[in-house]
Parts: sequence; structure tokens; C-alpha cells
Amino acid sequence: MVIKPKVRGFICTTAHPTGCAKHVQEQIDYVKTKTTTQEGPKNVLVIGCSNGYGLASRITAAFGCKANTLGVMFEKEPSERRTASAGWYNTVALEKAAKAEGLYAESLNTDAFSAEAKDQVIAKIKENMGKVDLIVYSLGAPRRKDPVSGEVYSSTLKPIGQSVTRKNLNTDTREVSEITLEPASEEEIFNTVKVMGGEDWEMWIDALMQADVLAEGVKTTAYTYIGKELTWPIYGGATIGKAKEDLDRASKEINQKLAGALHGASFVSVLKALVTQSSSAIPVMPLYISALYKVMKEQGTHEGCIEQIFGLFTEQLYSASDLNLDNVGRIRMEDNELAANVQEKVAEIWTQVTTDNLDELTDFAGYQAEFFKLFGFGFEDVDYEADVDPVV
Repeated sequence: MVIKPKVRGFICTTAHPTGCAKHVQEQIDYVKTKTTTQEGPKNVLVIGCSNGYGLASRITAAFGCKANTLGVMFEKEPSERRTASAGWYNTVALEKAAKAEGLYAESLNTDAFSAEAKDQVIAKIKENMGKVDLIVYSLGAPRRKDPVSGEVYSSTLKPIGQSVTRKNLNTDTREVSEITLEPASEEEIFNTVKVMGGEDWEMWIDALMQADVLAEGVKTTAYTYIGKELTWPIYGGATIGKAKEDLDRASKEINQKLAGALHGASFVSVLKALVTQSSSAIPVMPLYISALYKVMKEQGTHEGCIEQIFGLFTEQLYSASDLNLDNVGRIRMEDNELAANVQEKVAEIWTQVTTDNLDELTDFAGYQAEFFKLFGFGFEDVDYEADVDPVV
């Protein structure tokens, strides 16, 4: 099969196995060029392991800390007539590379929100790892089935209190125009918190504690994004923001449990805005990220997923230095993005950008390149005219 990108809205419905493997290897190579700490984790569970920050976490743990890793994902498997999702190919490539270096690396393709997933993970930990000393929670899903009630909740990307009008970029047509988002109802806010908040993270930690598979001094972190003025009305101050507040609440609850029983700790880690499958789906974010990339690349401060996560591990979670915490207790990794000179220049671009000057004022070309790389496309040394077996 000759595999080409097929884009529908904010998602690419095909993925290239060779390109995805190349994307994973690039991140592995980056980690291997860096000096790591001997104090890193040794047995790591990554919940949401197959793309973006979750994938980078698993790569950093395995190839930076020589850790055994167990991953949980929910990905489309391949067939002879269609490709798998990118996350499937990413995971296959990571497992192959890890096993080549004598590291345990196994993944479960299942609904992480379910009770069955937690039971399966616990069984795998007991069988192959003993106890885990780091749990990364990096799930991004549009809906969640409550494992107790069976009710299905769907998240909503809406402002709260009043409608919001903002510039927006249609990545298909390259058109810059205004979009108006109507305010969410109380039910929509509640449902979004159920999907994207901290309840499932708490359930995971409770299940792992009850099964006695957490090591002394265990750490856990969940990832979030906050942003500044330009994105606040549709992110921090919107339904997603309410879910993130619940993530903070959950982290405090988890921290109390872990600190008391295992001298462990829980953190929410705030990461910078990047092109991911999740961020591509959020209104306003593609235009903001395109402008941000332009400014940060010019200043030499741009980082991708692997740079952010490697820094989180070596400079924060497993560093002898003090943690860079905010007043809520979150680890902050996006200081360069939030720097006043960066945000001022992004805001200046924002006021001026139109469909006609999009390429001149922003790095939309870089945005697009990163987007296609998520699905294994756009790598110079991959032959995209070659016949490829999608079943990997």
C-alpha cells in the first residue's frame, strides 16, 4: 500500500508506519545525546502513552533513565486495507527500540477509563515490574464512560458565562476569520470536568495503592496547559479550565494519600503550547501556536514535546534543585512561552494577522510540518511512494 496523508478537519485519518518510527527514533536520539540523572524512575506507568507528551514521557523514562515502562493507549489497529492510528505505530516502534536495549516495554490497548484496564495493568505490574515508582497521567479523550454508573460523558470546548469572539485559523482552507463560541451550560461544564478532570487519575492511584504495586517514594504527575490572555477565554477561563481546576484538586488529594502512606508526591505539570492531536482540535489554538512558534524560534527558545519532558524529568521531578512551583503547587515548564517579551510579540502578530499575510507573520508552515509529523509524514529520508505493509 502507498500511504498518503488524508486530512479531515483537525485529524489525519491515515498514518505512515515508517514515518512514525522515524518520529519516535528522532526523540530517542535526542534523549541519548543528553546527560541524565541516576536518580530517575526505574519502573514507569504511562497512562496515555502513544502520542505527544505521553509518548515523550515514555521515551524519556526508557532511554534517559533506563526504566522499564508499561503503557496504556486506545488506538486503532491496522488491517491489510487500512492503516493503524499513529499512536499504534509509535508504540510498536518504541517497544522495538526499548527491547533492543534490554528494557521491559509493554502496552495495553484498552479504554483507560474502565475498571478492566486498571485490573489488567495491575496484573502486568505484578507479573513483570513488581512495583512502579512513577505514574504519568496524560490522557486526552473527548468522552468517558463512568466505570461505576456506566454513563457516558462528552467534553465541550466552550467559554463560560458569555459568548467569546476570537480570531481563528481554519487549517484546511488557511483562512483567518473570527469565530464566536457560545457559553456552555452547567451540564456541559459538569460533563467536561467528568471527562477531563482528575476523577479518573484518582481512581488509578486508588486502584494501584489498594493492589500494593506502588513503590516507596512514588511520584505521579498529570499534564496541563494554562496559557495567557489570548487563549484564556477559550482555555483557562472556559470548560477546559474548569476541568483543569479539578485536576489541581485531585492532585492535592492524591498527594495527601501518597505522602502519608509511601512518602510519595503528586504534581500537576504545566507544559507549553505545542502542535498535538489534542491542541489541533481546540479553537483559536492553531493560530496562537503558529504565532508562538514564529516568535520562540526567532528567539531560540522553542521546544518540542521531547525537550519539554526531558527538562521536566531532569530539572524538576528528579533534580536536586528546588521545584519551579506556582502558588497552587503546579510545576511550571512554560516560563519561556509566558515571558513578557514573547507574549507581547505574539499579541502584536495577533492584531495584524490576516489570511493574506499568514505565512509572513506566523510560522504556519512550521505548524503544518509538525502536524503531519504526528502521523508519520514529511520526513525527508522516508520514501512515501514506496509500497508499505500497514500491518505492523
